[in-house]
Amino acid sequence: MAEEIHALELNKTWTVEQLPTGKRPIGCKWVFKVKRRADGSVERYKAWLVAKGFTQVEGIDFHETFAPVAKLVTVRCLLTVAVARGWIIHQMDVNNAFLHGDLEEEVYMELPPGISASKKGDVCRLRKSLYGLRQASRN
Repeated sequence: MAEEIHALELNKTWTVEQLPTGKRPIGCKWVFKVKRRADGSVERYKAWLVAKGFTQVEGIDFHETFAPVAKLVTVRCLLTVAVARGWIIHQMDVNNAFLHGDLEEEVYMELPPGISASKKGDVCRLRKSLYGLRQASRN
């Protein structure tokens, strides 16, 4: 959990603010998973913070959810062209990929469990996308 909170803070995912009148914060929860090796032994414990996006209201908390995704046929065609032309292909993975998308909407979230509020009524105003948000894939 500490690593995830550290990544969220480094990325400036949210700012702690007072909830404006007329706004409703969405909830959040921690999701835990045990990553195991092929032999069944524990490799590491994983935790990530997930927003309860199912409580978001369309037109207020988000506008569009469409995320462009490449079809497998398109990827195969691209790989065929790359092989035919002798291009070099690289693969990469982005750690915390969802946390890099900037939010255009004004979305407020309750403080995550384990983080204390300095004042009553403090909430997180999300500046970056977070797992579970309806618009997260698009961002």
